[in-house]
Amino acid sequence: MTTRKSKKARPVHNKTFVLDTNVLLHNAESIEAFGDNNVVIPMAVIEELDSFKSHNDELGRNARHVIRRIDALRTEGNLRDGVPMPNGGMLQIRSAAPPSADDKLTKDIPDNRILRLAYELHNEDKDIIFVSKDINARLKADALGLQAVDFEKEKINFDDLYSGYSEVDVPLATINGFFKERIYKHSKLGGYPNEFIRMSERTNRARKKKTALARVIEPGTLTHLSTELEEVWNVRARNREQRMALELLMDPNVQIVTLVGQAGTGKTLLALAAALHCTLKHHRYDRILVSRPIIPMGKDIGYLPGPKEEKLIHWMQPIFDNLTYLMHDAVTPSVGKKKGKVTARDRIDALFDNSTVVLEALTYIRGRSIPGQYVIVDEAQNLTPHEVKTIVSRAGENTKMVLTGDPYQIDNPYLDASSNGLTYATERLKAQTIHGHMTLKTSERSALAAIAAEYL
Repeated sequence: MTTRKSKKARPVHNKTFVLDTNVLLHNAESIEAFGDNNVVIPMAVIEELDSFKSHNDELGRNARHVIRRIDALRTEGNLRDGVPMPNGGMLQIRSAAPPSADDKLTKDIPDNRILRLAYELHNEDKDIIFVSKDINARLKADALGLQAVDFEKEKINFDDLYSGYSEVDVPLATINGFFKERIYKHSKLGGYPNEFIRMSERTNRARKKKTALARVIEPGTLTHLSTELEEVWNVRARNREQRMALELLMDPNVQIVTLVGQAGTGKTLLALAAALHCTLKHHRYDRILVSRPIIPMGKDIGYLPGPKEEKLIHWMQPIFDNLTYLMHDAVTPSVGKKKGKVTARDRIDALFDNSTVVLEALTYIRGRSIPGQYVIVDEAQNLTPHEVKTIVSRAGENTKMVLTGDPYQIDNPYLDASSNGLTYATERLKAQTIHGHMTLKTSERSALAAIAAEYL
């Protein structure tokens, strides 16, 4: 005769997190991101996930992943009462009661059903925290007296974002020593690999201070900037940040570069110039692959009429604008011997005809392996951290990745300057020797563009 094992006492959880649908769609692993607390998923969220699961995009993939994960946890018990998770937390699926006559959320829509459940749990004297990436949902929750927060796991402090550049005052002997050596060691200089340091003489004298610009090989080891990068593909840096960015873009040992800056600072132009120079002149890469998010939230370009190439033209026009500028006086092998006047458009067409430059939608990058290419992902601030991880993990041997974007211009409604994939990658990779970053601050497009970036 076998005796029935007694169930283990369920641990007491101090907090209960009620998750909105957008949290699960933003990060498929978010269910287990709240430690050993209680996680409640409203029935309305399950219904919304069901409507997304057939989508062939990042949202659809996340929805399917979450549904499969919940189904796997279901074997541990009853979802209504709660099932244990590996991290020590408990997962429940609950449904809200129908709205009463005096209900503050009378309209029967998913958002209100989610908030109604959170409010009911709050009235049960539970320590309820409503988690949503939707600002309006958080405002409504706050109006109901609920504690409402954004999903913080993949957020960084944008105000303290790594800039890739610092300035320090040093004794004159340090600067003189730096100029005497190709590799200069100083235990107190350099925080991260590929960081740039402007050393200024520490003096009280009226004369002009002596300065030096160094690049960090590793903390405590500095080197000089290359003397061969004053001009790249007929483009000269117009300020110090652009010059430092070119140093990173042209170095094959720096396999991933992040460039952050407002409109007109030269992010895309510099990346394309470096890509053309490395591919056509130095022959380091087989081709240049340029991509950018097609539509916020990753919708497929299949919604537009025509074949893929025709659809991409509309979304890649900024790339064509930069290529037109770069190819104005350039010579490419395919058109160098062409008789008569050769236009910039002829040169650009030659690059596409021989597949030296390839434009690709991010939709088609997932699942690929990309070896031997110079990859530029423009407008990366509209990508989630998971999407950036997916793209960068496609890199094969001898591939360089460049992510560019402006965190102040985000079209994705569930991302901001602190939670987008570009700034997240910048902060998380800053200590890696194969990563380099530069924040471009000065608009060089035109006086009008500079004024617009600063005042509008």
